Amino acid sequence: MRRRRRTSGRGQGRVYGRVYGRVYGRVHGRVYGYGLALALLLTACTGGGQAGPGATVSPGASGDIVVASGRDVTGKGGIRQQLIDAWNAQQDREHSDVHARLVELPGSADQQRSQLLGALQSGSAQYDVVNLDVTWVPEFAAAHLIRPLPDDLVDADVVKSVASTARWGGKLYAVPFNSDVGLLYYRRDHLKQAHVQDTDLSKGITWRQLRDLIDAVEAPGRSRPKGYEKGWTTQLGPYEGRTVNGIEAFLSATDGVGLTDENGRYAATVQQLTDGLAELRARTQGAYTLGDAVRSDEGESLTDFADGRTAFLRHWPYAYRTLHQSLTDTQLGVAPLPGRAVLGGQNLALAGSSQQADKAKELIRFLTSGESERCLLDAGFAATRESAYTADGVTCGVARTPGAASPSVSPSASPSGESADRMPRDDHGRPAYARTILLPALQRAVQRPRTPLYGAFTQTFATELGRLFSDDPPGDAELAAELDKELRKALPG
Repeated sequence: MRRRRRTSGRGQGRVYGRVYGRVYGRVHGRVYGYGLALALLLTACTGGGQAGPGATVSPGASGDIVVASGRDVTGKGGIRQQLIDAWNAQQDREHSDVHARLVELPGSADQQRSQLLGALQSGSAQYDVVNLDVTWVPEFAAAHLIRPLPDDLVDADVVKSVASTARWGGKLYAVPFNSDVGLLYYRRDHLKQAHVQDTDLSKGITWRQLRDLIDAVEAPGRSRPKGYEKGWTTQLGPYEGRTVNGIEAFLSATDGVGLTDENGRYAATVQQLTDGLAELRARTQGAYTLGDAVRSDEGESLTDFADGRTAFLRHWPYAYRTLHQSLTDTQLGVAPLPGRAVLGGQNLALAGSSQQADKAKELIRFLTSGESERCLLDAGFAATRESAYTADGVTCGVARTPGAASPSVSPSASPSGESADRMPRDDHGRPAYARTILLPALQRAVQRPRTPLYGAFTQTFATELGRLFSDDPPGDAELAAELDKELRKALPG
């Protein structure tokens, strides 16, 4: 079995270091989305820039609204920056002296959370708007680091499951910006080589059916695809990816019963934990799972799948665009994840220390509008508004300038003359799977435990689950009893 050299660092930011470099070379993840102004795409950001490790951020020019966010998976100068540029252009047209400035925080999601907590608690960095992972909203709200927002910022157009991530204690503390949900990617070419007649799995399959398809690929006497090793891979490294996969297994085994109640208190039983562990063990058994999965993050699992080492991959929506840069539609398919899929994504919140609250709220409203959400969807994110998926009249026009291409024009080509964006699209320019697969998946998605102590929860949960992947794993009942004891310490009732 081929072994990879492991490097430090976890999370989606790794995609740009390894996967984009291998999957589409010099294209660098730049978005050539529909309806986005080419001038904005190629021009340096107004007052933009990235903070280095451990850096603090000054307010910048008078009137700047500073937006702190993790790295944009659509690349440098990606869709988030383009939307902020569009808002700045609107401010110029209105002769306002206020501009927004995007600051991308370095490191993994866990490191970004620590940076934001430290900066907001100490006042060392003067952020106005913070882009929070959906699991962080209760923690930041309970600590009074973000302010309540007007309820009308989240209306009925926001996907119901997604909208629920923005509230805590009966108040709205954030506005969904871009969402995320677990999906199942698969190699159609691997299935065809195994003489599978129907390679359209878009209606969904069960885990039993997935294992049957893997058995077909690995049938005795049948030649295997070049580079193929095991049936599927996912993100089981010792970070949030392991927590996500564990929660999906646990909630599938217990029919959606969560580990915490609506107030964030621990609410599971040992039997529920036992059932969840049994489900996770079944999903990750060595006969079907790539061995490297237990050390993999998003970038590494994406690379393994793109290289053909597996036939199936559990991943997020942005992988749809990334994988299509090297795989054709006849090679690659996407389907709903079997069982329960976890909801992810980021929400925009108003920092409690902001001195420009009114203007910052205007910016949040702009960035989460129907047009902006359609831009995010076209660029490869999961939009948070249903209209972005279903209303053909909602187009990505907010970043358009006079003379820019219309939404119906194909994406621009790279300097080499190749198409810079090979993602399949429907007749209205959306990602081809958006309306039929992605939107229903978001509507059915489940949340991770909602608690102000989420940091303590995920560290405990991922650490204990790690014993399942050790050389001498304990039985389900034994591990469930220990997990129950540790979670009671991390999440007092």
